[in-house]
Amino acid sequence: MEKANGSSFSGFILLGFSGRPHLETILFVIILVLYILSFVGNGTIILLSILDPRLHTPMYFFLSNLSFMDLCLTTCTVPQTLSNFKGKDKTITYGGCVTQLFIALGLGGVECILLSVMAYDRYAAVCRPLHYTVIMHPQLCWQLVITAWLIGFGNSVVQTALTMTLPLCGKNHVDHFFCEVPVMLKLACANTSINEAELFAVSVFFLVVPLSLILVSYGHITRAVLKIKSTQGRRKAFGTCGSHLMVVIIFFGTLISMYLQPPSSYSQDVNKSIALFYTLVTPLLNPLIYTLRNKEVKGALRRFVGRPIASRES
Repeated sequence: MEKANGSSFSGFILLGFSGRPHLETILFVIILVLYILSFVGNGTIILLSILDPRLHTPMYFFLSNLSFMDLCLTTCTVPQTLSNFKGKDKTITYGGCVTQLFIALGLGGVECILLSVMAYDRYAAVCRPLHYTVIMHPQLCWQLVITAWLIGFGNSVVQTALTMTLPLCGKNHVDHFFCEVPVMLKLACANTSINEAELFAVSVFFLVVPLSLILVSYGHITRAVLKIKSTQGRRKAFGTCGSHLMVVIIFFGTLISMYLQPPSSYSQDVNKSIALFYTLVTPLLNPLIYTLRNKEVKGALRRFVGRPIASRES
């Protein structure tokens, strides 16, 4: 978006839930608690994945990358949101808005691709166990992660440039609690039909395609699990797969409802709630669902916590 009135443009005003100050107070406490829990949970996963050699596997390599992205995503949006909810000053500079939009959009794209990579990793582990180490070798893991980052942030450069170069005509009130493409398009005083069509096409690539690949992978995993003779083994496998799919459905479902509809049809209050899910709730669920329930992570945590105690006793 072109800066309005030249140098007089002071930035954007993030309205959030400013019309309901009591709701902002409640949300401030909830978001702060969820942010701290998410930070601790994802930070723990990253730390354990680095320090414990038993977790130096493709699965935990991808999970530590996912946790790092979730930490960055929440840190990109939550502190600004908390500041706006707590204080009277709800402004964000033009540069701050561009930076927030670029980082959040890039990390969101990376996570979409990485979740599909993780589903393929689980498919290889369950359906091709004898060839797993050959298929998911370290070089391929690095290539997949680097490709995800390059595609995600490459798209973010394009989307941010297309969005932030639209004319504003003096509008600077953003009816949201952070800068996001669909909301910013509503501020433009020019025809945004081309931008909306381009955003729709990109959203299909980053949302529908990875989700389809994930569902296909888990379809093969389900078929393999059904062949397990042990009832307890099947129940455990279905429980794990069900938990993973729940996180995937929440993440992709909220993003699809946000990005695969025209901005003109948005109900802002509903979309603000949706945005809270994929910027805060999903990053909290990822460490809980994917790793903290696993015996390997629990064992690594016990060894990590017990090491200082043992050293003091000796």
